Amino acid sequence: MTHSQSALSELADALIGTDATLTTSIAEILGTALQELIEAEVSAKIGADHGERTPARSNLRNGHRPKLLSTPAGDVEVGIPKLRKGSFFPELLEPRRRIDKALWAVIMRAYITGTSTRKVDDLVKALGVDSGVSKSTVSRICKLIDDDVAILRGRRLDHQPFPYIWLDATYVHVREHGQVVSKAVVIATGVRADGHREVLGVDIGNSENETFWTEFLRDLVDRGLNGVQLVISDAHAGLRAAIRRVLQGSGWQRCRVHAKRNLLAVANHSQRQLISALISTVFAQPDGEAARAQLRTVCQQLETVAPKVAERLEAMEDDLLAYAAFPPVHWSKIWSNNPIERLNRELKRRTDVVQIFPDPESVIRLVGALLVEVNEELIAAPRRYMAAVTLEPLLDRPDDQIPSIPAVTN
Repeated sequence: MTHSQSALSELADALIGTDATLTTSIAEILGTALQELIEAEVSAKIGADHGERTPARSNLRNGHRPKLLSTPAGDVEVGIPKLRKGSFFPELLEPRRRIDKALWAVIMRAYITGTSTRKVDDLVKALGVDSGVSKSTVSRICKLIDDDVAILRGRRLDHQPFPYIWLDATYVHVREHGQVVSKAVVIATGVRADGHREVLGVDIGNSENETFWTEFLRDLVDRGLNGVQLVISDAHAGLRAAIRRVLQGSGWQRCRVHAKRNLLAVANHSQRQLISALISTVFAQPDGEAARAQLRTVCQQLETVAPKVAERLEAMEDDLLAYAAFPPVHWSKIWSNNPIERLNRELKRRTDVVQIFPDPESVIRLVGALLVEVNEELIAAPRRYMAAVTLEPLLDRPDDQIPSIPAVTN
């Protein structure tokens, strides 16, 4: 006989809803019912009930082997009939039935949300599955995530132009060749022409050098990334060089938050609050010309009290004020890396639980799974990150109106 895929789940649900004061436990009731269904199935397979002799009988029973099942009612032990010829396994208990899927979903969700494999076993036991689950089982189950991550990382990006993209990296510890090393996880996000954001890509490498960033950006372009007007990022020399090489014709905005942090690092501690306030006045100006004038004024004011800060701020002028060539309504969202920084903080919160990843693939699995969820939320968000009408003027913008990326100097 053939049982429906939902039979076991429906049976368990019905039993769980019974009176909890029964002297016989729900698990025992479920075990008895399951055993009867298994015996009925093997009888249908061999053409005879237990101890029955019929002309239609095609095989003989040869005892049972025990099997522990994890169900919504707890652990249940049943006997799987053995046959003299061939093998038998109940269709009812085939892998990936609804109960198994529910448990797997819990394990995968726990992994995605940052629960380490060391703690998943305790989590599963807390759900009523006393047998727990091994680390190898957790790892095998979590590999089911890989297909969704691969789709995210390999999908086409030519469905819409992306006028603005943000690039950043965060670091994780990975065990490699018997050593624990620091790896850079690089992420790209962008705003589409319709105003919605998307996660464009993610990768892991040895460092944020030019070669690594160049390969990462070329992958985005090969998948159809187009229409990029401005790239927002920190001022890593390798990243800047890769942007100039791969995204020719795009402007570059140095993240003002990182820039201010770098400037305050060379200032006396007692002067940092004043210097921070002065720098902030640059970004409070109503237009690009006023911002440039204010930046030069601030540099003059700092020449006597903080000459190193003044010198570096003056050198950053073009990098910090690239945003001013774009619509003012976008300024607060394109003059820093804050959108992707918030995403990185969430990723770090999850990856810090793991502490040391067993291999680079496991990093991509966890980070990629998180980004799959983030990307779905961004695309389906009821509110656009930017109004589509404000992005329209950028789509046919002449290249000579886009600020070029300054050459990288040592």
